Amino acid sequence: MKRVIPFNDLKKIGDDKVTAVGMGTWGIGGRERADYSRDKESVEALRYGLDLGINLIDTAEFYGAGHSEEIVGNAIKEYERDSIFIISKVWPTNFGYEKAKKAARNSAKRLGTYIDLYLLHWPIDDFERIKETLWALEDLVDEGIIRYIGVSNFDLELLKRSQEVMRKHEIVANQVKYSLMDRRVERTGLLEYMKKENIALIAYTPLEKGQLARNPCLAKIGEKYSKTAAQVALNYLIWHENVIAIPKAINKEHLKENFGAMGWRLSEEDLKRARECV
Repeated sequence: MKRVIPFNDLKKIGDDKVTAVGMGTWGIGGRERADYSRDKESVEALRYGLDLGINLIDTAEFYGAGHSEEIVGNAIKEYERDSIFIISKVWPTNFGYEKAKKAARNSAKRLGTYIDLYLLHWPIDDFERIKETLWALEDLVDEGIIRYIGVSNFDLELLKRSQEVMRKHEIVANQVKYSLMDRRVERTGLLEYMKKENIALIAYTPLEKGQLARNPCLAKIGEKYSKTAAQVALNYLIWHENVIAIPKAINKEHLKENFGAMGWRLSEEDLKRARECV
């Protein structure tokens, strides 16, 4: 069994340390439906990232109708499980005490292992069901199916309200859209609040589907550091101590570039310049 030796640019989720840039799997294994046509390529890409030293993989039961989780499970078979941190999510149709517990067990079965961090994928208007789902996740921690509890796409008010109903475990992460082009988490105070509460902010769509990778202004900043525009855009996010970025892990070239966003930091002057690029 191989062991993932994580790169030394690390952030905390709960008591665990994960690489500041992880691997996102939206679209790997299909979108709303399963797609088996690129399984071999997807497994190889994930293993390439693990071998580089990226120890964080993000998936969900919704991705490819669960097939994304199966791909992740296949990819990690060659590695020591405790050297990898896996995130998955429960879709709102499976919110509720019993349904959430069943969904988590099904995800764990597809992955072939326990889940390190399990998130409520999207908020709903029925807070009572959110509360029941959070309580289910607390029991799942006690049962060893999951290790940590988190949420996704929760605004500041809903995050605080969710924290208040926790009975015996804490919310350790909130996965939200965050990029240089979408800095709502900065303007609303969510980023600062989560920093104070030691809650990890996991940023999805950090490159805005490639738009930031093609930004000439960011590319100009990158010249100073011998980095690409994409690496500057990712570094802007992980510059914040509690922020982890999860760009899509679609191929080896992109994974190597994403990996290169770690191990250095923009100066405060260039951080400001990067904001002005978009």
